[in-house]
Amino acid sequence: MGFSQALSGLKAAATNLDVIGNNIANSQTVGFKGTSVQFSDVYAGAQVGLGTRVSAVLQDFSDGTLESTNRNLDLAISGNGFFRFIQNEQVVYSRNGQLTVTNDGYLVNAQGARLTGYPAEVGTGGNPQQLRVPAGALQANATSSVKASLNLDARTDIIDRTSVTFDPADDDSYSYANSATVFDSLGNAHNVTLYFTKTADNQWEVRQTRGGETAPQAGTINFNTNGTLLSTSGMDFTFSPGRGADNINIALGVVGTTQFGNDFELNSLTQNGFSSGSLVGVKIDDQGNIIGNYSNEQSKVLGSIALANFTNPEGLIPVGDNSWAESSASGQALMGVAGTGLFGSIQAGAVETSNIDLTRELVSLIIAQRNYQANAQTIKTQDEVLQSSINLR
Repeated sequence: MGFSQALSGLKAAATNLDVIGNNIANSQTVGFKGTSVQFSDVYAGAQVGLGTRVSAVLQDFSDGTLESTNRNLDLAISGNGFFRFIQNEQVVYSRNGQLTVTNDGYLVNAQGARLTGYPAEVGTGGNPQQLRVPAGALQANATSSVKASLNLDARTDIIDRTSVTFDPADDDSYSYANSATVFDSLGNAHNVTLYFTKTADNQWEVRQTRGGETAPQAGTINFNTNGTLLSTSGMDFTFSPGRGADNINIALGVVGTTQFGNDFELNSLTQNGFSSGSLVGVKIDDQGNIIGNYSNEQSKVLGSIALANFTNPEGLIPVGDNSWAESSASGQALMGVAGTGLFGSIQAGAVETSNIDLTRELVSLIIAQRNYQANAQTIKTQDEVLQSSINLR
């Protein structure tokens, strides 16, 4: 009698119902990947098969839909890759990027697993480390470069330096002046004034002052006869701010400066110094760079999130909590950063929803239920046939 075939069918159908039920239960779980059951028939040298068995429960790692949350620390991967976490001293991989920052600065998921990556001071080589957002202030940066682009009026009268000595208090000793803010090594701001004096045709003298201090150096700007910049010399200036700060050494760049017959005009003025600042926020770009924003309006890359990929993702072992562990079937993790090679990009302010198609799962549930009922009906029929055989005597 074929009870064994029907029993194998019931067992396989029950497993299929379990898988479908698990898919439906996790249809709203962020980063969840659905599974499906593969069956195979059973033969043991018999003319008639001995039933069926579950040959594999296959994981589907196709992408889910990205859903906006507008929360900076909600991350989703658009494309290939997994986030890498350390959970209870075990390395696990996940597509769920819902993160928070602990009071000691670690980026963790809801289970407390710590996100790994590459700290800024280490670079993207070597083994990923647990990422930590430093709470310390951003150190001040002394100004070393001032870049100005301006037009010096070619119609300006020449000032003869053999008879007129430069004096910042005397408007007749220079042609034009403009101010810039610079910073010393302690982050103190200083007002520096740039003075431009036409000393000959197509030639201008440049001087700088800070407070009552005039830099001893005098720079020179030379122009072509068509008013474009020809050359510069002596454009490095030094000041002594005192109060324990190092000397301020400023290299003045004037690329793009012209000498046309138009009014004096400052087109742009920038400098590379800033005061110290405290951390006020963190954001993550699509390359997975963790960028700290500071109260001095500066930003700094604090680290990069590591992504992992596998030759055979279907060989990963589910360990719960939206995570998987590598196995011999999956192969070793291939590490990298978002947006390079085969790795997808990271979307901040979004999460990847489950890749479960709920409508398809409900239809599969009906089919699996009918399959279970059919196998149960086979047992009932076999029982009736057996009973008929017994009644022959």
